Amino acid sequence: MADHHESSLTLPSAPASVRTARSHALAVLTEWGLPAESGLADSVRLIISELATNAIVHTSGRSPDFTVELRLERDEQLRVGITDSHPRRPRRLPAAVQQDNGRGLVIIRSLAAEAGGRFSVVPTASGGKTVWITLPWQAAVR
Repeated sequence: MADHHESSLTLPSAPASVRTARSHALAVLTEWGLPAESGLADSVRLIISELATNAIVHTSGRSPDFTVELRLERDEQLRVGITDSHPRRPRRLPAAVQQDNGRGLVIIRSLAAEAGGRFSVVPTASGGKTVWITLPWQAAVR
């Protein structure tokens, strides 16, 4: 396998794009050797879903689209990122017991930590941000 693989897909900020982002990520990761039924694949599907949903819901209409980025570096680490045009960093919202929302960042951070990965937010040159999740890769394809 090559030292570095990358994939990028830009989608409109619309609810239907969440499913497209998830499907795209799974197809790319399967092509790179990740079994579709692996725990890492399940985690990435959920991470993509949560990050894409956040990019649509929490950008206050200031991001007409978002970009899904996948990077596999030296068969060692997988970086999953969602870039949007809104400068505000994601923040944890209070979740009422009866609400179905407000827990996305907690879920994402927990999944990353459980897999031995990390969460980061990087500003873009255009004034937006990329939310990155970095996960170990080697154990996932064994």
